[in-house]
Amino acid sequence: MRPPKICLVGNSLSFGGADKIHAVLSNYFASEGFEVHNIIFIDGVTYDFSGELLNLGAERKNGGISDLFKRFTRISDYLKQHTFDFIIDFRTRHKPLREFFLTRLFSHYRYIPTIHSYKTEWYFTPNAFVAKRIFKNAFKIVCVASEIEDRVKSEYGYDQVVTITNPLESDKIESLSNQPIDVGFRYIVAAGRMAEDDHKQFAKLMMAFLDSDLPKQGIKLLFLGDGPMRMEFENLSEIGGLPTVFKGFVDNPYPYLKNAEFTVLTSKFEGLPNILAESLAVGTPVVSFDCQSGPRDLIMDRENGLLVENQNWGAFVSALNEMANDTELRKKCGSNAKSSVMRMEVSEIGQIWKDLLK
Repeated sequence: MRPPKICLVGNSLSFGGADKIHAVLSNYFASEGFEVHNIIFIDGVTYDFSGELLNLGAERKNGGISDLFKRFTRISDYLKQHTFDFIIDFRTRHKPLREFFLTRLFSHYRYIPTIHSYKTEWYFTPNAFVAKRIFKNAFKIVCVASEIEDRVKSEYGYDQVVTITNPLESDKIESLSNQPIDVGFRYIVAAGRMAEDDHKQFAKLMMAFLDSDLPKQGIKLLFLGDGPMRMEFENLSEIGGLPTVFKGFVDNPYPYLKNAEFTVLTSKFEGLPNILAESLAVGTPVVSFDCQSGPRDLIMDRENGLLVENQNWGAFVSALNEMANDTELRKKCGSNAKSSVMRMEVSEIGQIWKDLLK
């Protein structure tokens, strides 16, 4: 009997949280004897992954209609060649017409789209008519948080929806977190793509940090991540005289998380934020808005971090001060951090995926 044959489809194998989950699951499935194939649309590979790779981004020519048709044909031929048992799709899906044809193609197999953000139009397309029909033939729709599952059912009318939490490769994270870094000061850390919509709200975070007690204590704000808004944030920091450090995108963020006083998240919305889970996995407490969705699934308030009323910036500044000033609270939250995310270990989450694929 041949091993299960699975195709994981993603934007890339770099940059984003969904890309990382794609990579982690490819490693897990391969370790469990699956034949793993990967298709990506953007030429970016920085995460460790397993299996064969069809990198459509590397084959892209001019980006026009002819190029789009060639890519569609390339995917179709690849799927026919391999006849997969399952296709799991981690991509964002913005363009209704393109997604209409792609999902029809994928739905010839057991197709599982995954939803990684509470901003569900990123994954169902912004067109309401298409969104309510695009996944009607999907085998399952997998959401990373229960709040997202509820929204998918109520707004789009699908019923083949389940929640599976993001997996963590804890042993790998722990090993990588012990590598040395060139930081000789106290800091808190924020991470994410510096996108034009600034949904991570890094500009407001810098102002909240400036209003807190932390700069007076010699604590800096360290950013991990890159994007089109980075220069604007750096200019804002320079003009305001903020003690900030911009490290850009780093291949290994875990030592920065492990050595931080704590990790912060101020997003307008999330899915299940990897940065919080990974921070807890290395024993570092967190301070986060209770945004939709994800933080409340990870944070036990005053046990492994502080969960702040959503978008209450005054309360967020107070939380920064409390976590920085209350040594006992910070130690308590740090000591509980690793155990609080043990349920997300890849062996546990991987088994849930295996049960689904049966």
